Amino acid sequence: MDSVAHAAVISSSKLSYGGRVSFNKDKNPPLRSSVVSLRNWRGPSRNLGVLAAQIGNKEIDFSDPDWKTNYQRDFERRFNIPHITDIFPDADPIPSTFCLKMRTPIMEDFAGGYPSDEEWHGYINNNDRCFLRSHYSSPTSAGAECIDPNCTWVEQWVHRAGPREKIYFKPEEVKAAIVTCGGLCPGLNDVIRQIVITLEIYGVKKIVGIPFGYRGFSDEGLSEMPLSRKVVQNVHLSGGSLLGVSRGGPSVSDIVDSMEERGINMLFVLGGNGTHAGANAIHDECRRRRMRVAVVGVPKTIDNDILMMDKTFGFDTAVEEAQRAINSAYIEAHSAYHGIGIVKLMGRNSGFIAMHASLASGQIDICLIPEVPFHLHGPLGVLRHLKFLIETKGSAVLCVAEGAGQNFLGRTNATDASGNTVLGDFGVHIQQETKKYFKEIGIHADVKYIDPTYMIRACRANASDGILCTVLGQNAVHGAFAGYSGITVGICNTHYVYFPIPEVISYPRAVDPNSRMWHRCLTSTGQPDFV
Repeated sequence: MDSVAHAAVISSSKLSYGGRVSFNKDKNPPLRSSVVSLRNWRGPSRNLGVLAAQIGNKEIDFSDPDWKTNYQRDFERRFNIPHITDIFPDADPIPSTFCLKMRTPIMEDFAGGYPSDEEWHGYINNNDRCFLRSHYSSPTSAGAECIDPNCTWVEQWVHRAGPREKIYFKPEEVKAAIVTCGGLCPGLNDVIRQIVITLEIYGVKKIVGIPFGYRGFSDEGLSEMPLSRKVVQNVHLSGGSLLGVSRGGPSVSDIVDSMEERGINMLFVLGGNGTHAGANAIHDECRRRRMRVAVVGVPKTIDNDILMMDKTFGFDTAVEEAQRAINSAYIEAHSAYHGIGIVKLMGRNSGFIAMHASLASGQIDICLIPEVPFHLHGPLGVLRHLKFLIETKGSAVLCVAEGAGQNFLGRTNATDASGNTVLGDFGVHIQQETKKYFKEIGIHADVKYIDPTYMIRACRANASDGILCTVLGQNAVHGAFAGYSGITVGICNTHYVYFPIPEVISYPRAVDPNSRMWHRCLTSTGQPDFV
């Protein structure tokens, strides 16, 4: 169920990509998204010939006057979200049972028909769209993401999330299931709660939770958990997951078999890239079997590494809770003679938590993230700068993302149940290297190391994440009743939108080293380039 990264190739005369291309000094294979990041672009050489791009399965030649139209057409095709009428063209919609002007409870037998209020203007039109991203006028702008070398303005629209006036499922015929996969993350219970509440407002009576991730579909010892507003009313006051979490699980075929046996026709999947890859596979298998099922994802990654989304739930809470660890490290370092505090935060492939936590605290002298290479030793290394800080300030505080500095550690082929590579512990490594370095140069150093990972993951969501979880949960249900499947819901460019799952799971979102936010972090820490 792991997602597949799409490779891309840069040649001297052509630029081929499945979407986003990042030009970098290391000549690493560029990765896929929907735009080209031209941070190092300085215009095409006169002898390069024709500059072209591969968008999906279509090659776009920038010398073609219609390339922009072709790109927009292909973008619209890729971001078109699957609908139940793709498989069942004769499916008839009914008036929505979701109307906030109607305060009387919906009767179980719907004897009076499906209530609707055409005067209520709270519905979203199926043609409503939101801009995917901001426009950059020059490829030399910090963090610029451009389609072509001239940063031509190209409209990129995505589907707006929210309740529709017509729905494709009768509430009394719905059996909805919720599953939480992967690791813990603040806000899981908030999303579960809001999905259940919104389903009940639509009139759904059969709602269940699948225990312990995808594993709950196959393990005979695990029974589905009946859910209702009464069950979930106060669950958001605690961290963790009411349903439990786990990694891995049975085959897609076995999961869909279980869904058929249980009569599940709405599935809400909370998880990260791997979990969403599984959800998309479930969606595809349901379509292959011509099952009338809606599969909707809600992105859950504390690392904030889902493509195209402003942020994912749990991230704000993680940054806020990280302040406690950073402040403790600062006090330890500041109170000791030649004290050095090291804090390791989450971030396997992306350094968003470390970067934002460093910015928020104002107490970090060095921030190390996976996206930015660095040396530990040598005249430009991290340890030499630590020596400078000890000599000038008397103390120092480092914040490192867990995925940083993996090149200094012995690589293994070990993977976890989700297929993720097991990382070496760079936090412990830099702690040991720091002690060794200062001992060798004859300078006393009092090094303290803090890893608050599991304390942060287990927290309940803060107010900001609580709001985000609430809206995501509501919009997941709205999307399912509207007949969409194989989609995920997120916040993009400040708007809540629906994405087709394949477009957000190609690879992890990462910090752009040329972005304004990373520049702000460097301004705050005052650290030099460690290369």
